[in-house]
Amino acid sequence: MEPYELSISELREKLRKKDISSVEATESVLGRISEVEPRVDAYLEVTAEAALDMARRADLAIGRGEDGLLLGVPIGVKDIINTEGIPTTAGSRILEGFRPTYDASVTAKLKEAGAVITGKLNLDEFAMGSTTEGSGYKPTKNPWDLERVPGGSSGGSAAAVAAGECLGALGTDTGGSIRQPAAWCGLVGIKPTYGRVSRYGVIAFASSLDQVGPIARTTRDAAIMLRAIAGFDPLDSTSVNKPAPDYEAVLGAEVKGMKVGVPCQYFAAGLDPEVEARVRDAISRLEELGVETIPIDLPHAEYGVACYYIIAPCEASSNLARYDGVRYGPRVDEGGGLIGMYRATRDKGFGPEVKRRVLIGTYALSAGYYDAYYLKACRVRTLIKNDFDRAFQKVDAVVCPTTPTPAFKLGEKSSDPLSLYMSDVLTLSCNLAGLPGMSVPCGFTGGGLPVGMQIMARHFQEEVIFKLAHAYESASEWSSMRPPL
Repeated sequence: MEPYELSISELREKLRKKDISSVEATESVLGRISEVEPRVDAYLEVTAEAALDMARRADLAIGRGEDGLLLGVPIGVKDIINTEGIPTTAGSRILEGFRPTYDASVTAKLKEAGAVITGKLNLDEFAMGSTTEGSGYKPTKNPWDLERVPGGSSGGSAAAVAAGECLGALGTDTGGSIRQPAAWCGLVGIKPTYGRVSRYGVIAFASSLDQVGPIARTTRDAAIMLRAIAGFDPLDSTSVNKPAPDYEAVLGAEVKGMKVGVPCQYFAAGLDPEVEARVRDAISRLEELGVETIPIDLPHAEYGVACYYIIAPCEASSNLARYDGVRYGPRVDEGGGLIGMYRATRDKGFGPEVKRRVLIGTYALSAGYYDAYYLKACRVRTLIKNDFDRAFQKVDAVVCPTTPTPAFKLGEKSSDPLSLYMSDVLTLSCNLAGLPGMSVPCGFTGGGLPVGMQIMARHFQEEVIFKLAHAYESASEWSSMRPPL
């Protein structure tokens, strides 16, 4: 087995035993990038020399007997997360060439944990999308079928991990952007509770919804990564001052007697029959492990898409107002004064989906429409959260499909934005309620495409998710499967 094929936990063990060096592991990953990147297109920037330098320093630290959660492990970073001195574009032409002068808090935590950062990963522009076709630079392909999308917006992160171009990656999740690509690429992806991981230095899309989390091959790898980046950060006003537990410590804990809710609303019309069958099989496997499943009702789930696509564009309209060609990024000045410069810069710099959402958000926030749209959506958001609160009085977790369909072909839905928005119908409510949620692989369609099962729990109860996910993972073989690149 080549080093790039190892899990994070496997590589950590080999590094500790000095069976392999971090430089050797990093060279293996960089070699894999050279081999498959022309077909996958997961990276926007490969930082090979910097990665090898970090690997050499990691080897010296290991030689001194030092340890770290990710010491010497090659990790990729979504290109919406600031990396000092390394281009950070959010997948947008309006930030082309931008090099931050500081690290995001999660980037700094990766470095503190000893990670080797291999580069910046592709995404839908400003994280607005579900396929990574919305990148301002290039579409990323799904390693399981290069004619299909990897999901989005963290499609580059998921594709890179699935293809062996890094052992784990950071993504961001505003409405499913970690869990959905993880499901379509056969990986584990977790969106932590809102406030569990710092957003400082992460380019904002929708500030009340965005959250950083890991995408990895196994639940253990995801647990290691989440522990490395979680925790209170005074630089983020939404960060919650709660200590991050050792998520790895709960893996293997007994799940017999746990109660899991199965919402009828998430198994409704529009769910692909093969996806439903694989998730039902996974739920049956949990029952075999002693987990009690209970039907639950989430009556306001049907309003999740409408609610999200008012709140998120409104926040995007506010956050993206800063991109004006004055302070950073390219400027297009064709005459017409200041307003003309703004208009020309944004017209050239923003892609069609970003423009669409900014227009929707600006309209919904305008005088005379604020109460009818944004305020009403906020009230519906509270109703969705209350549904989950009532459910968690009876159950420890909620399980359902991560996505309504398997990955579709590149270009298949790019001309139909409403159809694309429905790709997130099963993940949006988790963000609206601020809950932690994970996608874990639960099988394949007849055509060989991965399917994911979503597990959600109470606020700051990520350990419950890890317990259930690891128990299921240990009783199945799906996390050991690799794409036939």
